[in-house]
Amino acid sequence: MSEPVVILPRHVGVIMDGNGRWAQARGLPRIEGHRQGAAAVRATVRAARQIGVRVLTLFAFSEQNWRRPPGEIGALMELLLRYVIDERAEILDNDIRLVAIGELGRLPPRVRGALDELCAASAKNRTMTLCLALSYGGREDLVQAARQIAERATRGEIRPDDVSAALLESMLLSRELGDLDLLIRTSGERRISNFLLWPAAYAELYFSEALWPDFGRADLEAAIDDYRGRQRRFGRTAEQVES
Repeated sequence: MSEPVVILPRHVGVIMDGNGRWAQARGLPRIEGHRQGAAAVRATVRAARQIGVRVLTLFAFSEQNWRRPPGEIGALMELLLRYVIDERAEILDNDIRLVAIGELGRLPPRVRGALDELCAASAKNRTMTLCLALSYGGREDLVQAARQIAERATRGEIRPDDVSAALLESMLLSRELGDLDLLIRTSGERRISNFLLWPAAYAELYFSEALWPDFGRADLEAAIDDYRGRQRRFGRTAEQVES
């Protein structure tokens, strides 16, 4: 008897929400929630690789997060730097390719330097791609793509009839990741907060009640099990899909 086919999402995106509330509920400073959230990142990346997810994109810092208090931003940048340094062996030894998308030029130079170095060192890895969305916004991504198209049109390289979904997608920062199959948000909030707007057009949405520091392998497996029970129709009828 043949083994049943296990349907896995190829590309999983996670909006990691709830660090601050986790800390506040325990009478701790917000930064302690972010520290515990970094541990949840390690556990989730490891679990995703073991399960067989091919692309995992984590919304680590949004374009709008620059509005937070300077002290919190500085602490978050230090945690990011620590993560890149501490997880180097884990990423390289497990054939994980690290990439980053967003307005990376806004990151502190030493954070950007360490990030770029690890991205380059892991560029040939193929088991899983881990994408960190940093200083990223879905609307901002669409705007920069539209700007590129306008610049090419001004130079006479393309005409209005040349503009297509494929052309715009080819200019997105997220172009190499492919469409999102499963979008997870933690902490019980039910919105996508400007995350991967184009790739999420047909994503299955899953909202977990767990605050991000409490999110673990069991929560990821629950989201994937839920995904496997969905019928993805992409505009077709259920009868068409089933046939």
